[in-house]
Amino acid sequence: MDVVILVLAFVVILLGAELFTNGIEWFGRKLGLAEGAVGSVLAAVGTALPETMIPIVAILFGAGEASRDVAVGAVLGAPFMLATLAMFVTGVAVLIVARKREAGDVMPVDSGVLAHDMGYFALAYAIAIGAAFLPLEVVWLKWVVAAVLLAIYAWYVKGHFEADPSVDATDLAPLRFQRLDPRARRAEPTVPRLRTVNLQVLAALAFIVVGAIFFVGAVEDLATHLGVQEVLLALVIAPIATELPEKFNSIIWVRQGKDTLAMGNITGAMVFQSTIPTVVALLFASSTWHVAPGSTIAFLSAGIAFLSSAAIFIPMARAGRLRGRGLLIGGLFYLLYLGLVVAAVSGLLGPALGSGHAV
Repeated sequence: MDVVILVLAFVVILLGAELFTNGIEWFGRKLGLAEGAVGSVLAAVGTALPETMIPIVAILFGAGEASRDVAVGAVLGAPFMLATLAMFVTGVAVLIVARKREAGDVMPVDSGVLAHDMGYFALAYAIAIGAAFLPLEVVWLKWVVAAVLLAIYAWYVKGHFEADPSVDATDLAPLRFQRLDPRARRAEPTVPRLRTVNLQVLAALAFIVVGAIFFVGAVEDLATHLGVQEVLLALVIAPIATELPEKFNSIIWVRQGKDTLAMGNITGAMVFQSTIPTVVALLFASSTWHVAPGSTIAFLSAGIAFLSSAAIFIPMARAGRLRGRGLLIGGLFYLLYLGLVVAAVSGLLGPALGSGHAV
C-alpha cells in the first residue's frame, strides 16, 4: 500500500508541477512581471510551500525539544538540497535536451537574475548561520537578526518586481484551464481571464502540497519498515521528497527552453528558504538554532551549500555563461554530505558529530 501511495503521490506532484509552471507564467504575464519575478519569487515561493510548512508546523506546534531539533535540521537542509541535488537534476535535464539545442548544454539564462539571487542568498544565509554562533542568553539579538532577514527578503522581492516585464504571451503555452472558461474562450481565445489563471495556480498548489504530504508520509512508512534510522530520514530522505516540486518545475522549464525560469525557480527558493523559515526558527526555536555538540553535522550542510553554490556560480560570473555540465558538481557535494551523515550516524566521526538528538 505504501508503494501504491508513493506512486500516486508522485503522479499528483508531477501533474501539479505541470499545471503550476503553465499557470504561473500566465500569472506573471497578466500582471506584467519580469521573468525573474515569475521564476525567482512567484514560482520559488509557491513550490517551496511543502518543505517550508513541515519545519514551521514542527516548530510552532511540535511537542518537545526533539521536534524542534528535527525542524531546524529541515530548515538547514532545504537550501543545501537546492544547492546540490536540485542543481544536479537540472544539469542532467539540460544534458538530455542538449542535442536538440543549437548551443548544446550552454543555458540561455539571464546571468544578471541569477547573480542577483545568489548574492542575496549568500548574504542572508551567512547572517542566518552566523546567528547560530551567538550566545544562547542573548535572545534579543536573534530577534534583531530575524528582522534583518525579513528586510533582506523584502528588498529582494522589491528588486524583482520592479524589473522590466519580459513574459510575452507568444512564448506561453495555452492555459490548461482555459477550456473550463467558456466565456473567456468565446471572447478572447488566446488570453485567459485572470480569475481562470488564479484558479489553475491555486489548484496546482493544492496538488503539489497534498501530493508532497502523502509522498513524505509513504516514504517515512517505508523507511520505518526497512529499518532506516530516524536521523537519515530527517536529513536525507524527507528533504529529497519535499524538494520534488522545485526539481519537476525546473525540468519542465528546461524542456521548454526557459532556462532562466528553471534556474530562477531554484535560486529564488534558496533565498526564500534562507530567510523566512529561518526567521521562524530564530523567533520560536532560538535555543535550538545554535551550533553545539550533536548539531554540527546539520550546520555542516550550510557550509557545503555555500561551497556548491560557489563552484557553480563563480565560473558563471567569470565566463558570462552557465553550462548544464557545470551544474553536475552539485551531485558531488551531495554525495560528500551523504557520506558524512552516514559516517556520523555510524559514530565514525566521533561524538562531536555523531551523537546527540540534534543531528
